[in-house]
Amino acid sequence: MGSIETSRGYGLVLLTFVVALMLSSLHLPPVIDRFRPDWVGLVLTYWALALPNRVGVGTGWVLGLIQDTAQGTLLGQHALGLATVAWLTVRFHQRIRVFPLWQQALSVASFLMIEQLLVVWIKGITGYPPGDWWYLAPPLGGMLAWPWVFIVLRDLRRRFQVS
Repeated sequence: MGSIETSRGYGLVLLTFVVALMLSSLHLPPVIDRFRPDWVGLVLTYWALALPNRVGVGTGWVLGLIQDTAQGTLLGQHALGLATVAWLTVRFHQRIRVFPLWQQALSVASFLMIEQLLVVWIKGITGYPPGDWWYLAPPLGGMLAWPWVFIVLRDLRRRFQVS
């Protein structure tokens, strides 16, 4: 196997991460914004499931640093959360792959909940505790969005033969 074969589809993976970062920064009405899925976490989870040897903890860490920079948050808080999501996904990818979509959605929601709790914990120890329980809503939004994210990214991966 040459380097061209191992780098097949790298551009598509990168493009999906850029789109996820853009979706994360869109301004939405407050009612909808509370349930905004963690698009970066969802896309990271998909690619870590599909390509666990190419997308993992390092990818999650870099994406988290980019997200921290884009949102103006404490550098490293999203990086820790996304690296944890990537580690959990790669660790359990063989089990999660065989689940039906609804069970995958529950697994993804639990990973996103862990990420959200890490981010809230870091905010809390830096003096910004959550004001209410709405910080638990984005993992629910992610669980509802997972089937569509999975189907769209799977079809793109197949169409462009990303392996």
